[in-house]
Amino acid sequence: PKRHWDSLLAIVGHVTLIAGLWILGGFYTAFFVVLLPMTIASALGSYLFFAQHSFKGMHILPSDAWTYSRAALESSSYMQLNKVMQWFTGNIGFHHIHHLNVRIPFYRLPEVMDAIPELQSPVTTTLSPRDIRDCFRCCLWDEGHQRVVSYREASRLAAA
Repeated sequence: PKRHWDSLLAIVGHVTLIAGLWILGGFYTAFFVVLLPMTIASALGSYLFFAQHSFKGMHILPSDAWTYSRAALESSSYMQLNKVMQWFTGNIGFHHIHHLNVRIPFYRLPEVMDAIPELQSPVTTTLSPRDIRDCFRCCLWDEGHQRVVSYREASRLAAA
């Protein structure tokens, strides 16, 4: 549609790039230059988004207790990343601050966290194998215990 012509342009550009590489260099060139890196980047981006909303200690607030600031601070996390990863991800690790105010530019998020004491003790995640494993185990919300649980924990709780 007319309103999203730039999306169509991006799709046409990507298809043209992949087709051109395939024609000029063969399948493996297209695969290793575009398809594989895009797949890896998409998977990592999806994980970063998922991990900042599904973690031990996350809260889903009932409507009578819900406030904008509590939802931002208790339902999204701070992912500790080194400076290089902060740069590559556009400071996505400062997700709790982003949820408080989406108008703060990504390059100002670290400054905001340093300047406001209330933002300096969020639930923290990392890219460590243990945190990644724990993140993927946070599958279901247990309303009775007000926490995320794994399928195994849910089965055990249901049997009790």
